[in-house]
Amino acid sequence: MKGERKTMIKSKMKWVGLVGLVLSAFSLFVHFLLARFTEEGVTDYQSSVTIFSWRPVFENPDFAKNSPSYRRLWGPVRRLESLHPDANPRGYYTDPRSESSGYVFVRIQGGFHEIRNSICDVVVISRLLNATLVIPEIQSTTRSKGISSQFKSFAYLYNEDNFMAALVKDVKVVKTLPQNLKDARRLKKIPSFRVPNSASPYFYLHHVLPVLIKHVVVELVVSDGGCLQAILPPQLEEYQRLRCRVAFHALRFRQEVQELATKMLQRLRAPGQPFIAFDPGLTRDALAYYGCAELFQDVHSELIQHKRAWMKKRGIVKGKLSVNSAEQRLNGSCPLMPEEVGILLRAYGYPWDTILYVSGGEVFGGQRTLTPLHAMFENIVDRTSLSAAWELNRIYGREVNLVDTKLRAPPSVVQEKKHEIWKNEGPRPRPLPPPPARPKYPYNIEGWWGWVAESDNEPESTVMELRTNAHKLLWEAIDYLICVEADVFIPGFDRDGKGHPNFASLVMGHRLYQAAASKTFQPNRREVVKLLEENREHLYQANHTWLTSTRSHLRRSLIDGVIRASTKSKPLSFLSHPVPECSCLRYDLTKKSLHVSSPSTQAPVEAALGVMHHCPKWMDSGIKTKSKDKEIEEDPDEDISSSSGLFFRNSGGNHESGGGELIKEESQLDDQEELEGAD
Repeated sequence: MKGERKTMIKSKMKWVGLVGLVLSAFSLFVHFLLARFTEEGVTDYQSSVTIFSWRPVFENPDFAKNSPSYRRLWGPVRRLESLHPDANPRGYYTDPRSESSGYVFVRIQGGFHEIRNSICDVVVISRLLNATLVIPEIQSTTRSKGISSQFKSFAYLYNEDNFMAALVKDVKVVKTLPQNLKDARRLKKIPSFRVPNSASPYFYLHHVLPVLIKHVVVELVVSDGGCLQAILPPQLEEYQRLRCRVAFHALRFRQEVQELATKMLQRLRAPGQPFIAFDPGLTRDALAYYGCAELFQDVHSELIQHKRAWMKKRGIVKGKLSVNSAEQRLNGSCPLMPEEVGILLRAYGYPWDTILYVSGGEVFGGQRTLTPLHAMFENIVDRTSLSAAWELNRIYGREVNLVDTKLRAPPSVVQEKKHEIWKNEGPRPRPLPPPPARPKYPYNIEGWWGWVAESDNEPESTVMELRTNAHKLLWEAIDYLICVEADVFIPGFDRDGKGHPNFASLVMGHRLYQAAASKTFQPNRREVVKLLEENREHLYQANHTWLTSTRSHLRRSLIDGVIRASTKSKPLSFLSHPVPECSCLRYDLTKKSLHVSSPSTQAPVEAALGVMHHCPKWMDSGIKTKSKDKEIEEDPDEDISSSSGLFFRNSGGNHESGGGELIKEESQLDDQEELEGAD
């Protein structure tokens, strides 16, 4: 009997264990199903509980939006309000012909702004050659660079479907080559052209087109940020508008990137205050190209000089290896440092609690370069303070882990192997063998620049670094969208490491096309450096005369910068200044009254920019209803109100004790600048 009871108990225990295992397996199965099919719901929940590092601080959150001071700081540029976007064809423009000359396959190398310029150029080239364009391949986002297998090159950054749909009346676009041509390309049996920068239409019509017709397909390799000259002959003006349709309508970023950028914009505007976007433009390539090494200290100067030597060997830099950085800075060839930009903004009247968004995946010099700017503005943010880590990881997709975070001990030396080598080394006496080279491990190198002290050659990029470069494209896409939508934009530099217009130039061109009247400061660096040097000893206690001069320069740069870009930037990149080809004039009734009440000796801005085309009639609706309100407004571009206590927050005691002097100084500066505005 006892044996039977023990057997019964054991069998029951087995059944209980079996049932437990089945329930555990079922719960795991349900868990995986929930994780697989409710990802969006979990994401929405996470977004509602995300804690961000940015906590805005405001001294006067209820700033009157109808005050002259607000309109001067944040209002539109009145003299550019008549410019509106118009990239539609204006003359005879047919749909792409049914009979194509062949396929154009493009491989694009470079950074964010170079990719964007190149894509617009290859679309125009395909239209010019009557060819079918294969979705371009972005080299820095291919699978070999360690990115997620979810995406295929172009789709890593841009929306393929929107790109094809937006250009259906301009160019035939396909996702891949036909299988036979794909096999031929894999065997390198198709003709390839490494296209020179800013090639002329003649080059494509007389060199590429005959080869295309003969072989049905050609491959173009674009590596210099543009493969078609920026300024085309007058008879090809419709191709310029095609560039605008590509850049500003067809090239939409991937949905996940668009959604994250929209969320970050909403978080920026959540406090109900306008914000400034600032692009430092401090990249190692640009600093090396223009010889600005001495603006930095320590290893950063050495890194810039090393890069300049590398550029000189490859013919990118034509000048001397050693350049006087002080002279370059005085000539306006070096970027404005973040501290200098902060001084300009505070001098113009932006208070310490202004929201300032700093764009750019890389600020050369690190946070030490941005420290003075943080001292002048409390609410400085970037993409990392407006988004959580999991949100950024989500736009990268599912990536394979490439980094082993565990530090491994150095390999132990096998004594037996040493003894064997010693026995077979020949007759004694013999000198002792040299000591083995010290093994190098990542934690032995001080910082990412450690190779400078050990080698003259820069190490090759690891797969992790290549992946980070692909991530930078996504970061810059987010920065691009935020900078375009900012209330005010100011660049620190507008050139890249090849002397071409950079990221900031594309942003300014997009803002000029989309909303020409939005405030975009384009200071003349030579004049700004001159102003800063005149008051170098008292920058943080600026006097009345210096403040007036600085504000006048920034106010003029809103117009003069646009006109200057038409001669400096446009010959190198059409997208940096898409006017007058992609703009039209929409006259306002108050425009005439403004010119009558305040005559100016200068020619109208529209004439200086060459904008002559009038907007369609449907764009003129609703103007008359706003005319009365505008007539009674004073011109915010001419009104100058001051802000005392320029660069630091006023503490409670100081504010109370010095209030009378500050108000008196403000009134004097207001009176003087109002007189200048009237003149």
